[in-house]
Amino acid sequence: MEELLMLRDLLLQGDIPAALVIVDELEEMSRKDIINNIRSYAKVLLLHLIKQQAENRTTRSWDISIRNSTWEIQELNKRPKAAGYYLPLIELRSILEVAYPRAVDAASLEVREGQYQPEELETMVNREETIDRALALISPEAYN
Repeated sequence: MEELLMLRDLLLQGDIPAALVIVDELEEMSRKDIINNIRSYAKVLLLHLIKQQAENRTTRSWDISIRNSTWEIQELNKRPKAAGYYLPLIELRSILEVAYPRAVDAASLEVREGQYQPEELETMVNREETIDRALALISPEAYN
């Protein structure tokens, strides 16, 4: 909120270069917030994909969570007014790769009732296949 007040004051003073600096900062803050939200949903998406792969089964609850996480990531990534997306596929992949270890850690507490340590679970799941599947689900081509 402070940034908006500063921006208003700078615009009223006619200091366009300083106002543009504030606009850039606000844009970066907004982008970081979107990335953080996408990363949170990516972790949930990967968690359930990992559980499916590790247990070689699925549940209605996991399927719903996968669908909801996919939808949320797609919605967050859409630019509301301009056509296009905030993050291209390469950046979405990067977010999935960052979220993957956290998802494995969380999945280790749930797969077979916490029977495996994260390191053990990682050997049971194909990381690239899981990330590729998640990316296919959230990619712009998958949007309805």
